[in-house]
Amino acid sequence: MDTSTAQVTAPFSPARGLGNPHLQTLWGPVLRRQPSLVRERQRLWLADGDFMDLDWHGPHSVDSPLVLVLHGLTGSSNSHYVVGLQRALAAQGWASVALNWRGCSGEPNLLARSYHSGSSEDLAEVIAHLRARRPMAPLYAAGYSLGANILLKHLGEVGSDSQLQGAVAVSVPFRLDQCADRIAMGFSKVYQAHFMREMLAYVKDKQRRFQHEGKQDGLNTLSNLGPLKNLRTFWEFDGKVTAPLNGFTDAHDYYRRSSSRYFLGENRTPTLIIQAADDPFVFRHSLPQANELSPTITLEVHEHGGHVGFVEGSLGKPGYYLERRIPEWLTGLA
Repeated sequence: MDTSTAQVTAPFSPARGLGNPHLQTLWGPVLRRQPSLVRERQRLWLADGDFMDLDWHGPHSVDSPLVLVLHGLTGSSNSHYVVGLQRALAAQGWASVALNWRGCSGEPNLLARSYHSGSSEDLAEVIAHLRARRPMAPLYAAGYSLGANILLKHLGEVGSDSQLQGAVAVSVPFRLDQCADRIAMGFSKVYQAHFMREMLAYVKDKQRRFQHEGKQDGLNTLSNLGPLKNLRTFWEFDGKVTAPLNGFTDAHDYYRRSSSRYFLGENRTPTLIIQAADDPFVFRHSLPQANELSPTITLEVHEHGGHVGFVEGSLGKPGYYLERRIPEWLTGLA
């Protein structure tokens, strides 16, 4: 890895016994337990007639700093890293709102189209809504994995008109094509199999809703995808499902038009990217070079951390670097 791409200002040290990237990656979703948050759910209706659900937490003051939190693939506002960050932000007096991408809040969305790694138009609608609802609040965003990719893509698309005071992107799949290759290798196939099960269930849940509500157009659209039971890789799923449902020619077209690496140079928002060099979803050569980054981007690369892991401390008393680093960095912008 070209170390000229990386600026590490707050080094991360993995918890003793959790130096392995897979242990880092699996600790949160498998072993972490934390109480649920008391949150207020709001349904946001989109311009195309679909919806996304927002889960609010923290101060209700109209001018309290507000952080929009974006989950990753097959996640939700209940993902451990989302809940953890919302708790950490509330502890310092900041409000937060966790977005559930289309169909991720426990209820299938209304349209045949899905959320995907390039859904920056949905993010733009959410940001416009938050700006209208709390015009006096400084607004920030933090995205993880798929959510990080969408966030960085959006920031590149809108340039100086982002309406955000700052942004943080964690464990970014900068090149979706290369990540589809990486997750099909070695132990990472375990993650791939998990995602395939969850994404196929997402489609089946939507199909059941369409059948129950008699939405023949939606049923026809899903039926036109053909049989889906033998899909095993991201290339197969995205070529057969994601691309046709969302207006892409094929998986290559989807990956090329949605990969955030191609949008980094146009970013004009202060942005911190937190990445692990041992991320089992991302090749090291997928990380951007220094000349691809706009002057507003700080790329923080750690040797360890896995994918949305970054568990520090000890096995008996684990700590979560992201929940320390993200609020700290955002506070420095305020």
